[in-house]
Formats: sequence, structure tokens, C-alpha cells
Amino acid sequence: MTDASDDSSAGDARGAPALPALRETIEQYGLGAKKSLGQHFLLDLNITRKIARLAAVEAGETVLEIGPGPGGLTRALLDAGARVSAVERDRRCLEALAELGRHYPGQLVVTEADALRVDETALAGAAVPVKIVANLPYNISTELLLKWLKAGPALWSVMALMFQKEVADRILAGPGSRTYGRLSVMAQAASRPSRGFDLPARAFTPPPKVASSVVLFHPPREDPGALGALETVTQAAFSQRRKMLRSSLKGVFGAALGPALDKAGARETQRAEELSVAQFRSLARALTSPAA
Repeated sequence: MTDASDDSSAGDARGAPALPALRETIEQYGLGAKKSLGQHFLLDLNITRKIARLAAVEAGETVLEIGPGPGGLTRALLDAGARVSAVERDRRCLEALAELGRHYPGQLVVTEADALRVDETALAGAAVPVKIVANLPYNISTELLLKWLKAGPALWSVMALMFQKEVADRILAGPGSRTYGRLSVMAQAASRPSRGFDLPARAFTPPPKVASSVVLFHPPREDPGALGALETVTQAAFSQRRKMLRSSLKGVFGAALGPALDKAGARETQRAEELSVAQFRSLARALTSPAA
């Protein structure tokens, strides 16, 4: 996604002229949402402020935002006193964001870039770890999340991210659920995710075909270990989720599969959806240190 729905203007307690309503900004700069960029704008400032509160954004903090679009969520973050480093691929939005930056001098820096290729650590500089707060473009939300999970607490202290509800359900699913999969294991191994709140499709402009959810991520309580190995194991296991582990993981472990499963407390006749996150982490450790 990017930011969408109920429109209201943002005043300024410092006495500066009020910003135009977000719908006026969209009309002024011709910022109709592009399906190719996964854009669905969130314009209700009550909702965007709720997201900022969920992330406990405070004055003086640095926040990384991806896909600000016309700046709905950006306004809420700036109103909270944050310094916002925003990454926007859609060049049409840059002038509107520049106007927003003039309203909040020294608080907003916008980088025109593809979020999948940008170096977030370089953008944050000495402010790392930062909070990442974003209404993510639908079409790259999972890729971005995996990228940030691998970067870990060295990059972020908290993430508050908007997803399609079905993606949020996958992130939060537990073993045995039909939605439990690779994303569930990766997210729960590399962070502590929790559901913030859900939003109906009508909250966005244009309305998507599905509901959305904000998910809050905190750093894991312990070192998640080798996430690259975990990704390899989960990809193999869940790409053939109806197969038993003796089949789905054979190509990854070879002859070492039996001992690895024993260490994880798993059976070769089980399927991927039956294993806990801790068991998958054990398998990842066995892959990186087979003799351990």
C-alpha cells in the first residue's frame, strides 16, 4: 500500500498556516493512486495518528517511512515531533512532500528511490536503530519485511507496518494453522510481532479488495541465529508443505536430516506446518553447524 480514506486538514499549534486537506493535495498535484505501485492512500488523520501512537513515536526520534505518497501518515509522524526519513519511488509525490517539508522545517528528508534497493542504514546514519512506520505498498510488503527482519535490531527498534490482513494473519499464525508458513516462522524468529488493529477496505482511497492490518514488531528476546539458514530451511519445507519432512528437507540436509530432526525433537513423518518456530530454529542451527 501507500497512504487512504477520510480526509482532514492538519493545523499547526505553532501558528503556521494550516496545510491543505489531503484530498486537496492529491487533486492539486495529480496524485491518483497507481495500481502498478500498489498504492492505496490512507488519508484519515485520526487513523494515521493512531499508527504513530502505536509505534510510540516521540519528539526528536528518527522514523523511517516507506511510500509516503501524498503524506497522510507523514503528517502524523511530523505532528508527533519526529524527524522523518521518507523513501518514495513515485516522482509525482515529491513536490507535495516538499511542501510538507517546508511546513515542518528540518524534520523531513525525502529520498527518491526503490525501497527494495535502498540502504536504510545509510539513510538513518547515526540515528540507528530507528523506528520504521509505514503503510507499505501491497506488492512489495513481504519482501520489505524480510529485508528488515534480516537487518534486525541493528537497524530498527520498533516497526509499525500496514499489510493486507491476510498477510498479517500469516505473520502471526501458529503451528497447525493453514496460514502458518515461511513468513510466520521468519517473523516470529526474528521479532515479536503483534496485531495493532484492523482496518476495513473503505478506509483507503481507492479501497482495496481486502481488509488491512497494522502489525507491531519488537526485537526478539534472544538472538534468532542464522536467518539465512532459517530462510533456506523454511523455503524448502513450506514449498512442499503437504509432503513429510523426510521428503521436503532431503535436498537441504541429505544424510544429515535424521540427526537434525532428532535434535529439533521432530519426526521425519511430520509436515512443515506441525513444527514450532523453535524447532525450525534448531534445524537452521543444524544446517549451519552440522557437527554441533
